This record gives sequence, structure tokens and C-alpha cells, in this order.
Amino acid sequence: MARTNRYHILPFQFKRREDNTVLMVNEAGDYVFLPTQQFEAFVCQDLDTNTETFKTLKGKHFVAEDDLPLAIDLLANKYRTRKGFLRDFTSLHMLVITLRCNQDCQYCQVSAENDTAREFDMSPETARIIVERIFEGPSNDIKIEFQGGEPTLNWPALTAAVEHAESLNQVAGRNLSFVVCTNLTSITREQLEFFRAHNVSISTSLDGPANIHNKHRILRNGRDTYTAFLNNLALAREICGHNAASALMTTTRSNLDSLQQVVDEYIRLGFQGVFFRSLNPYGMAAENQTTLAYTPAEWLAAYRSGLDYIIAKNLEGHHFPEFFATILLTRILTPFATGFVDLQSPTGAGIAGAIYDYQGDVFPSDEARMLSRMGDNYFRLGNVWESTFKEIFNGRKLRDIVKQGNLEVMPSCASCVYQAYCGVDPVRNYLETGDVVGHRPESDFCQKAMGVFDILFDKLQRNDEQEMAVFWSWITRRPLGRGDKS
Repeated sequence: MARTNRYHILPFQFKRREDNTVLMVNEAGDYVFLPTQQFEAFVCQDLDTNTETFKTLKGKHFVAEDDLPLAIDLLANKYRTRKGFLRDFTSLHMLVITLRCNQDCQYCQVSAENDTAREFDMSPETARIIVERIFEGPSNDIKIEFQGGEPTLNWPALTAAVEHAESLNQVAGRNLSFVVCTNLTSITREQLEFFRAHNVSISTSLDGPANIHNKHRILRNGRDTYTAFLNNLALAREICGHNAASALMTTTRSNLDSLQQVVDEYIRLGFQGVFFRSLNPYGMAAENQTTLAYTPAEWLAAYRSGLDYIIAKNLEGHHFPEFFATILLTRILTPFATGFVDLQSPTGAGIAGAIYDYQGDVFPSDEARMLSRMGDNYFRLGNVWESTFKEIFNGRKLRDIVKQGNLEVMPSCASCVYQAYCGVDPVRNYLETGDVVGHRPESDFCQKAMGVFDILFDKLQRNDEQEMAVFWSWITRRPLGRGDKS
């Protein structure tokens, strides 16, 4: 912290931009754009304290005068709010109740097994002991998410977990919720009625219209999945309600240049938004990367085009957010934390979410479990049959992961202008570099994240009234015209 008789400069990161401006972001996530000349004057202690620029910098806690202790207290309070997700500890618990799947998707991250391979099913007893371990944790919010494979193929374990959790919660009184990640192609009316009765939300997958969706999402018998998906989506909405099912898409080389068609399909089917999700380098996706993958530059060009198309759709009257942009904009434009486990500092691995394999093995993230499927158990935290919650989540392994998962002290990240909004994925670092810390600027993950931040800050600097109104409608979850900010 620099100190002169004139003013005190508070900690911040910066980036020189191509338009001869400098983006500055402080520890609390407040940002400002300055012309290069004014920036140089500011850091050299030559900025006139009577100017509007100085008043803006002071109001956003980039600088203090005689009120330094108060400024630091206010900055610390904002910082504490931004890191509020740490109060809840592990609240998301993902149960992989089977590796069996009736589909044979070419980008499957988990390398799912044949739908007859019951040896990869979680037993109801293991499901119940996992639930008991979950309730040993301190979080008042518990979300149990069922994954696979196709989790509905192991119905006994799914129902055992739900019913045991509800039974325990009669005493515990936690905020308990359930999600099932299903491809919908084999789901039954009886299963959907169970979901309705127990308030189980549905997360499914849709890559776009039929020609795109069927490209990589196929049944094991070689038939397409799109028709079955549509029929069962309609059934799910009939039984559980229209908004009971949300969808995720995976971007491959096949649909990289077709994101507008993907958006149109999501809007046509009445989904509430879309998450432009890039390909993860695990499982079958890693094996098929020569036909599926793309460069970060290609991804960012497609993302920018897709985002612009979504903004245009919103201005036409569709309230339809791009969820990744919404998460980042919430971090940039508000002081509040967001619950996106993949992009947190300290890392969300283990301390925000955890995953339980069908045998009861515990991992800090889904990616860590995928690495285990690839033969690398570096991130295994323990097993629910052998260890208590405290032994698993307060053990040396997770402590080491968290210690090595702080952007504020990581090489390159510590000085990155987007540090306040970004996060760490130590599992991805390990996969790509063999090192939990790694050198993030060289990773695809980092290049994509920084590129999206660049795109968003280009728009924030332009400050177009209509675009900003769209962004605020996403953050506040209100359609344009209902309390939007412009």
C-alpha cells in the first residue's frame, strides 16, 4: 500500500486495454476504466484530488485520504460479503448411484458402462450411509444431486437416499432439496410421480435441434435420442410442472458454429435460459478430442456471437439469460457471492461441493471422480464406510487442496485483473499440467474464462443502455421493463 501526504492507494489489479484505457479492479470487485494518462497520474500520486475521477476512485475504494481506517473497514466488509459462500461449507452433495447408462454419448465425461452392468450400481445401504455422512456436516442447506451414468436405472438407491434424507431431516430441519441429472430417454411415469411427490428437480441435457442433438447423443443400440427426449420432456412437464426440468448443453465442434440454432431450440421448447458449456477433457471427451474439441479462440468467437444473439432475443421480448454470463455479471455488478462451484476462490472443490462414487468413495469434485475413472486416485478423500464426515472433510488431503486453491497467492492469478471474480479448479490444473497449482494462463480453462471476462468488460465499458438493461434483467431475474436498470 503506497503512502504519501496526499492520498493512500488501496490494493487493486489492472489491465491496459487496446483503446488506450486501463481497467482497474480492487479486492472487493469494484471496477473503473481510466484513460491511460489519468491512470499514470493516479499511480504516480499526481492526480488532482478535486477531480471527478478522484472522487470516483475514492467512492469505489481505490484510494483513501485521511479516512484510511474507515476505508479499509468498508473494503473489508465488501470483501467479507463477496466471500460469503464460505459460511455454508459443503452444501452440494452429488451421488453417482450408477455408472450404467442407456446412451453412448461420444463426449461422455465419465466413460459410462453398459446399461446391463449392474456391478457398477450403488447399493441402497451405501446410499443411506452417504446420506448419514451428509447430515453430519454443518451446512444448513443440503442439496443432494443424483448423477450417473443414468441415475434412474438404479431406482432402489435413488429412492433409498431420498426417503432416508427426508426421514433424517424431520429432526435436523435443514433446507433440503434434490436434483436428478437424467437424459430423460428411459424415464417412466411412476418415476416422475415420485419426483413430484418428493420435490425432486430434473436437470437434463439438450445440445440443440434434432440434427445437432443426435450427432453425439445416441442410444447404445445406435438409435437417436431426440424424439424420446421430447416425448419424456412433455411427460415430465405434465406431471411435475413446466419449470421442473432445466437443461444443459455441451459445445462440441459439431455445434460450435450453431449456437444460434441451440438458442432458438431452447426458446422454442420453453426453457428459461441456456448455459454455453464448453467441452471438458475427461473420459470419452478426451478420447474423441480430435473430432470434438476446438481451440479457446474458436470457443470465444462462438461465445461472443452466441451472447450477442441472446441479447438480441431478449430485446425482442424473450426473457432468456445466458447463465454463465449471468453468474459473472452478478459477481461484477453486485457485491454478492454466487454459488458456482467451478469458479471460486478458495476453490469450491470439497468445501462447496463433494461427490460420492457408487462404492462410497468421496471426491472433492466431479472432475476428480472422472480422473479416478481414468486411473488416477490423487484426489480421493476417503470412503463413507471407513470415515466420518469430519475425517473426510477435515483431513490433510482436502486441506492441501484448499491451500493450493487460492487465486490471491497463485502465480499470475495474484496479479490478474479478474482475480476478484474468478476461481480455481485445482483438478483441471492437475490434469493439464500434472501440478495442482499449474501455470493457469497456459491452460485452456484460464484462456476461456479470461476471454469471457474480456467480452463482458467490453460491453460494460461501452455501457449501451439496452445491453445493460438486459444484463440487469438477468441478475434480478425480472423481464425487461420490470425494475430493470439502465
